[in-house]
Amino acid sequence: MNGQKRADIKPGIKVSVVQKQDQRSGKLTEGVVQRILTKSPTHPHGIKVMLESGIVGRVKEILN
Repeated sequence: MNGQKRADIKPGIKVSVVQKQDQRSGKLTEGVVQRILTKSPTHPHGIKVMLESGIVGRVKEILN
């Protein structure tokens, strides 16, 4: 599942995010969502979240 809909993302779920500096390479970082930073219900590049590790990025994939 992609991370473009805010309703699909909840704190505590595992996701893959792309950080700002990794957008060109597309390198993904896995982690657990701590906070949702995007206010709008959808975003074409993915909902911006903060992971428990403190990393901020846009959700590219929701993992199980």
